[in-house]
Amino acid sequence: MNTIFSETDENLVSKARDGDMDALDALVRQHQSWVFNLALRMVWRREVAEDATQEILIKAVTKLSTFAGNSAFRTWLYRIAVNHLLNVRKSEMEEQKMTFTSMGESLDGVKDEDLPDERALPVETKVLVEEAKLGCITAMLMCLDRRQRLAFILGEVFGEKSEIGAEAMGESAANFRQLLSRARHDLYEFMNNKCGLVNQANPCRCAKKTNGFMRNGWLDANNLKFSKDRIADVRERAAGRLDELQSLDRKHAELYQTQPFLAGPDLAQKLHEILSQSGFDRN
Repeated sequence: MNTIFSETDENLVSKARDGDMDALDALVRQHQSWVFNLALRMVWRREVAEDATQEILIKAVTKLSTFAGNSAFRTWLYRIAVNHLLNVRKSEMEEQKMTFTSMGESLDGVKDEDLPDERALPVETKVLVEEAKLGCITAMLMCLDRRQRLAFILGEVFGEKSEIGAEAMGESAANFRQLLSRARHDLYEFMNNKCGLVNQANPCRCAKKTNGFMRNGWLDANNLKFSKDRIADVRERAAGRLDELQSLDRKHAELYQTQPFLAGPDLAQKLHEILSQSGFDRN
């Protein structure tokens, strides 16, 4: 199995089309974490992201015969993911029509408290604080509209070049850069005025909000969403960084680039079962 994981996507696609289930499983496992991490940052709730990841991968597997190789397989898969995530039913966070203004008000409404007694918790308090931080900065993405959010995730968080992000979103490179610029600016403005991680003059501190987040149901110590099954930092897994817009303060962007890259669910076997039950024939 280690040998097949070292094969190129193109080879795996060719073998999978010929009915090689091991190749299909390897292809899914090489890309499922990228899809999951994209979906999680788009919808915020882990369980919704897991469902979206499965639906995206099913679409990709059943359309594998249409992959012409004109672009990298991951770019082709991004395109399927983007179309799905742009058109999927609004998430709970989106239904609330959250804006940066309303999010700021929500954070202000959570009073500062000391951390709870660690002896009464299922995890260490430092893990809870990290979960609070990750949940909060991921929620900030929900204040962007879907296209801006996708541009920010692809371009800033995943470090994809403008041409790849543009192809994935069906935009021109210039339009993609404009979406990314607007998203980065709006996030920076909010975080520079609200977040203590970006601007130390701001009073908001993750450790002081953690207990209130738990009380509001935004954080569950027994069901961590953003800090479990960590593989690496996103920037360790991403290929590179964009060169555009370097004049903008980078501290807010670094928070997203150092977010954990999560393994997410292993869906290869589940997809295998779904395809077998449906009678889908790849040949």
